Amino acid sequence: MNPVTTSIFELFKVGPGPSSSHTIGPMLASVEFMAQAAELPSQTLDRAAGLRVTLLGSLAATGRGHGTVRAVLAGLMGNRPQSCPPDILDSLSGFESGTVLLAGRTLPLREADIVFDMLARAERHPNTMIFRLLDVDGAALFEREAYSVGGGFIEWRDQPPAQRPAPAYPYDSMLGFREVLAATGLTLPEVMIANEAALTGQTPKQIEARIEDVMRAMEDAVERGLETEGVLPGPLGLNRKAKALFERYRQDPQMHDRPILALCACAFAASEENAAGHTIVTAPTSGGSGVLAAVLYVTKNLRPTAGVFRKALRDGMLAAALVGMLAKHNASVSGAEVGCQGEVGVASAMSAAFLAQVYGHEAKLVENAAETALEHHLGLTCDPVQGYVQIPCIERNAMGAVKAYAAYQIAAAVVSSYHMVGLDQAIKAMAETGRDMCAKYKETAQGGLATTVRC
Repeated sequence: MNPVTTSIFELFKVGPGPSSSHTIGPMLASVEFMAQAAELPSQTLDRAAGLRVTLLGSLAATGRGHGTVRAVLAGLMGNRPQSCPPDILDSLSGFESGTVLLAGRTLPLREADIVFDMLARAERHPNTMIFRLLDVDGAALFEREAYSVGGGFIEWRDQPPAQRPAPAYPYDSMLGFREVLAATGLTLPEVMIANEAALTGQTPKQIEARIEDVMRAMEDAVERGLETEGVLPGPLGLNRKAKALFERYRQDPQMHDRPILALCACAFAASEENAAGHTIVTAPTSGGSGVLAAVLYVTKNLRPTAGVFRKALRDGMLAAALVGMLAKHNASVSGAEVGCQGEVGVASAMSAAFLAQVYGHEAKLVENAAETALEHHLGLTCDPVQGYVQIPCIERNAMGAVKAYAAYQIAAAVVSSYHMVGLDQAIKAMAETGRDMCAKYKETAQGGLATTVRC
């Protein structure tokens, strides 16, 4: 067995939008490269005269619209995704040149040092970055190749993944997870907490506190988005809609479709904050960050059951994390690998699982809700217009939230054993669909709405 060893807080990352694979990942890789370079011998560092970062594949195709250039610059300057200012990308708008420190040495840094290579093929992963420390003649003193594999996760060429502690209760599939539950008599949240403690060394209380922090960051993103009007950055001239949707929700308390309108308003809110490059929580990615944030916010604050216990909400986050981890482990959550089915589709499945767990259902029903939501996103392409995470991404988050709610209602209305398709089967179908999907529909802005819509 190759068990899941992802930490909850690797899946739920706080950082700047608009794309976990194009902003959070590249920012983290840039910070790590500078740390690696700082360990070079002093005689090598004394010859350093500049930096160059080459973006390949999807990063080259849509990196400017996804904020990759500013994210790399921010990382080279020492900013980490989880602790950078919420408007870090805004602060770098118009940046042309400056300096960075490397082991006490000052190096020039220009926006032109971030190079888009549209011709070279990204062999291992479509989100490839090549970092180089240069001498005065432009020759490489030190070079590393990194891959932003989705959800803000980074891998390095020629560097095997670090060995991790074994989880307390190993599993590699939803079937395996349910077998753990049956063998131990533990609940879904108890197994998730025990595994997180084994993997990270944190206590259950510490884990719970960090989950609270994640939920608070999600709620903050929603609330900022609900209060903000205006035009989103970039050439599309797209107006924010969340505030108007929420005002309509508040106008008529007797409106029958208020729950749907609330979900849409909140999903728009977090997704618009993401599109602006402001702080969000990956769930499982930045591109899908509005789905779970909306479902959490509406469940906690706007539904008739508002005021549900915090423990129930934390347990719901654990169920959502389980679904996201399984999708990442057995398929992908990267739009550049499997299309938007791996981003908004998985986000919707996570959110359906969240609802089922919050309202106290058994693990099989949690699985059924997640599977239903994912099944009805299979084949969804990633086709951002002009490479910006705005059209159709923002509305897709709203649709993902609504589908999550519908999937939960369907699962809760029938006997669990009537459900015919397992989550493992849906994830396998997503992986196969992603492999077969043409590259122009996978975050390259070369197909779909990206070519049929003119703004």
